[in-house]
Amino acid sequence: MSPSAWHNIEADEALLKLDSSSTGLTTEAAQRRLAEHGLNTIPETAHRSLFAMLLGQFSDFMIMILLAAALISGFVGEPQDTIAILVIVLLNAIIGTAQEFRAERAVTALREMAAPEAHVLRDGEVVTITAPQLVPGDVVMLDAGNIVPADLRLLQVEEMQADESALTGESQPVDKQSARLSETGLSIGDRFNLAFKSTLITRGRARGVVIATGLETEIGHIAELLRGEGSVKTPLQLRLARFGRYLALAVLAICAVVFVAGLLQGQPVMLMFLTAVSLAVAAIPEALPAVVTISLALGAHKLIRHNTLVRNLPAVETLGSVTYICADKTGTLTQNRMSVELFFAAGERHTHLSDPPSSPLWVEIGQAMTLNNDVLEKDGKPAGEPTELALHEAAHRAGFNKTLLEQTMPRLATIPFDSKRKQMATLHPSSTGVVAYVKGAPERILPQCNQAAGHDGPIPLASGDVTAEVEKLASEGYRVLVLAKREFTALPEPVDAETVERDMIFLGLVALIDPPRSEVPQAVADCLTAGITPVMITGDHPGTAMTIARRMGITEDEDAMLSGDQLDRLSDEAFARMVGFIRVYARVSPKQKLRIVKALQTNGEFVAMTGDGVNDAPALKRANIGVAMGEKGTDVAREAADMVLLDDNFATIVTAIRAGRHVFDNIRKFIKDTMSSNSGEIWTLFLAPFLGLPIPLLPIHILWINLVTDGLPGLAFTAEPAEPEIMRRTPRPPKESIFAHGMWQHIIWVGLFVGGISIASQAWAISRGAEHWQTVVFTVLTVSQLFHSLAVRSESESLFRIGLFSNLPMLGAVLLTLLLQMAVIYLPALNAIFHTQPLPMFDLTVCLALSSLVLVAVEIEKWLMRQGLIYGQEKPAAESGH
Repeated sequence: MSPSAWHNIEADEALLKLDSSSTGLTTEAAQRRLAEHGLNTIPETAHRSLFAMLLGQFSDFMIMILLAAALISGFVGEPQDTIAILVIVLLNAIIGTAQEFRAERAVTALREMAAPEAHVLRDGEVVTITAPQLVPGDVVMLDAGNIVPADLRLLQVEEMQADESALTGESQPVDKQSARLSETGLSIGDRFNLAFKSTLITRGRARGVVIATGLETEIGHIAELLRGEGSVKTPLQLRLARFGRYLALAVLAICAVVFVAGLLQGQPVMLMFLTAVSLAVAAIPEALPAVVTISLALGAHKLIRHNTLVRNLPAVETLGSVTYICADKTGTLTQNRMSVELFFAAGERHTHLSDPPSSPLWVEIGQAMTLNNDVLEKDGKPAGEPTELALHEAAHRAGFNKTLLEQTMPRLATIPFDSKRKQMATLHPSSTGVVAYVKGAPERILPQCNQAAGHDGPIPLASGDVTAEVEKLASEGYRVLVLAKREFTALPEPVDAETVERDMIFLGLVALIDPPRSEVPQAVADCLTAGITPVMITGDHPGTAMTIARRMGITEDEDAMLSGDQLDRLSDEAFARMVGFIRVYARVSPKQKLRIVKALQTNGEFVAMTGDGVNDAPALKRANIGVAMGEKGTDVAREAADMVLLDDNFATIVTAIRAGRHVFDNIRKFIKDTMSSNSGEIWTLFLAPFLGLPIPLLPIHILWINLVTDGLPGLAFTAEPAEPEIMRRTPRPPKESIFAHGMWQHIIWVGLFVGGISIASQAWAISRGAEHWQTVVFTVLTVSQLFHSLAVRSESESLFRIGLFSNLPMLGAVLLTLLLQMAVIYLPALNAIFHTQPLPMFDLTVCLALSSLVLVAVEIEKWLMRQGLIYGQEKPAAESGH
């Protein structure tokens, strides 16, 4: 039978279809079914070994290029380069293995949520068995506090409520019933006669027959979705993979040309071979993986101070590319607790009870909320059902103390709440005899009232006005309760609903809601400023969802909301066309959350999914970045996520997005710096032979420049402060090249400029007959790259505006590298190793002056960028219309 149809049949028919009875299965029948259906668990798949996971990390194209570079470095006698590259590659492989291992733990956490034991009828008697032994047809007994051990069709229900928030996102416990539901295609949260595996019984008791076990349960379906969803590569991984492929082809072509040009000039074959392979090593930015890893690690470390735990390092950078944030409403955007926000009494709305109460009417309302309430004090804190806790807190804030009130007005009798009456009554002594306070659903209590309480006594009830107010409050997303009372001269006999709940006086309406977190509206505004579209996804009712969305500034347009039922009726093609306009999804299932994320990704969006429930886990894993809640989130959600917000604060995501953009900017600056420097070396070696000049550099010079200019200054880029406009620009398109916004033009012209001044210095030195001409070229190339590192610290701001001391590690790295270069030139022991000669002071001054021209040229480029004359400045998010 279809799992979505059990709620449409009578309880007796469900037993018949399962070949069971109200007394349960026999032991023999249960054993047969156990052999047929298997254990009521989420089975484990065959795991890849840690070693297999580790080996898989070496298939990345950039990693293979680096391994080739390590081999070449060893071949040309530079073992220190070989060791450094191998350490970097191994570190990255270990990080990748850890991330893959984490995905398996998500399913493990889901499996551990299962109830450990179950009370079932076997052979007509109640026995306790382990939950994995349950089979379809077993009759299970449920009590308050139990975790539901399997999916059940409820047979008998006694005032039972279930907390299904982890599965559906619904913040309120759900009233359960045994009666058949006639509507077809209901969402999980609306199947009131079913109980679902791993949800919690908060009140009452019930008896139900098992309709699904293991992977056939709703939570089992989520486990299959979770296991089936592979993680999506981050934009940085995609960009670096493309970069690696293009770089390899370019390097091979250039090395071949340099090698052939040298041979045509009559250079020794071995020298040209070593020059070509040295150039290949120099052209490949070996420090790039280290810079990426350190940048991400530093970003993650900073985020811990802002209550964000990064479980997957590339996720730090991914946040910087996010274009959509799909946020789960309950517990993420809202507080996951009910709160009283409005009162309606004597024809007026009020936002709170006055303290002290301003009239006898408000005293009556405060007493009704306090006394008709089963909240208890546990360890000095109130404990009870969420709605009653909200009523208790609102009354307490207005000065109504339950302990003191019960001393003067103790409870004489109770008519408990039940799902048919949808109301509760308590009776207490009063100055005129006995008063009954009643609270419950408006559609039940209002017809039982014939008067309304006014500030000066009872008045005729304008039921039409009250009903209109109820409908208005409900349309605004509130849960509405009615408070009423009836007075007696003595305790009525008998104390039952028929005697007490009639001819009552209407006191007022109480409007409750799961309120937004106070910091969320500003966080949403910040997202919009940064060009990021926030979208609410919830299992809650459309009215509630729209109210919260309006309050948080997500949308005012009701046409921008889509319900789960409407989504089901849309084809993938139709949904893909409209997904960009939808801002609120209500009453959605876990599969639909996944469909929303996939549809956005199909449209080229990079999606962050926030959530805390089991139902969020598949979408968290599929999203480009999954963000789980640390305090109220489930283990399953945390294990599936890339990041965990330790304070459950949605606003923290804005801080994380800033960190992500900052990390990507710094990685991009490093690539810009190192590729421009490498380009200068390549142009110098490539053009000199064609101009009739000897090969400017020896292989050891190339490797030295590569080591000192890419190494320390490259790593210092990780400490560069964020650009001032970082949160006022649109997210970078995921498919945008890492060389966009003028970077490839910069690399080419700076390379030609550095090559030009290097060759000019070579020609100048040779024309003077200087034997140290090669040291001159060597020095100009090295020092010009240091000036370039300083110049590209900001994309568009002048170095003199941001200041030399705003990145002390960079200043230190440049000075240390300059000192090392002077040692190579002037220390006799190093002269022999590096084939250098000491430079006269005039020649050194000329080298430094020529090198500084790079800084001047890049500053002119940045001035032109600020004027909007070249490359086209990035538009702020507000102007881009994102």
